[in-house]
Amino acid sequence: MKLGFIGYGNMASAIAQGLVEKAGMDPASIYASARNYEKLEKNAEKLGISPCRSNQEVVQICDVIILAVKPYQMAEVTAPIKSVLRDKLVISIAAGMFFDQYEEILEKGTHHISTVPNTPICTGEGIMVCEEKHSLSAEEIVLFKSLFSPIALLEFIETSHMSVAGTLAGCSPAFTAMYLEALGDAAVKHGLTRASSYRLAAQMIKGVGALYLAEGDHPGAMKDAVCSPGGTTIKGVASLEKNGFRGAVIDAIDAIEG
Repeated sequence: MKLGFIGYGNMASAIAQGLVEKAGMDPASIYASARNYEKLEKNAEKLGISPCRSNQEVVQICDVIILAVKPYQMAEVTAPIKSVLRDKLVISIAAGMFFDQYEEILEKGTHHISTVPNTPICTGEGIMVCEEKHSLSAEEIVLFKSLFSPIALLEFIETSHMSVAGTLAGCSPAFTAMYLEALGDAAVKHGLTRASSYRLAAQMIKGVGALYLAEGDHPGAMKDAVCSPGGTTIKGVASLEKNGFRGAVIDAIDAIEG
């Protein structure tokens, strides 16, 4: 099986990195095209994937096609290749582009699914929000899951909730990075080295997420388990509540969702 990217920006390269370095996919079976061929060559060389000079070349070679261009470019980019895409497994990673929109710009009968991945997919610890409404066959869904489940949590979501799910998965890494930086700053303020501060905070964030996924306890219960009566942690929790920590997080999601 050969997989091709139409567009090779940050998210596409993150997926390719995850597939090669974490899922063990042969880089020789991955192809990509992009507007700037010289830049594509340099980026493709990092993983050993094959750069192509045209979108047509990618779709002729590959069995699975990942559409990785901006939503406003999608109709223009797919128009010259849609007759070939009809015989491929087509995966969109364009935020805000869902099944009904692709039904309008792709040929009738094309097998396609819309997803919203996030950048940690490059580490094998990503998320791929997947639209429940799709036109993949049962066999293609099995193939889709076998490709991406080694590098991401696959969460199938109804169309009406794709936007907020994509926001939560795709935008909150920036919020979490800010939280990590703030924790690091606080520890540095009290004398810990910057490197140690960031490592400890990053592993803590990773561990808390892993603990929730493994045990499924309510986050409030996880918080309570660390808060001894009159202890240090509950004092920090009280300070966060006083300063509107949870409200600020909710406001950030609200700001994006409008």
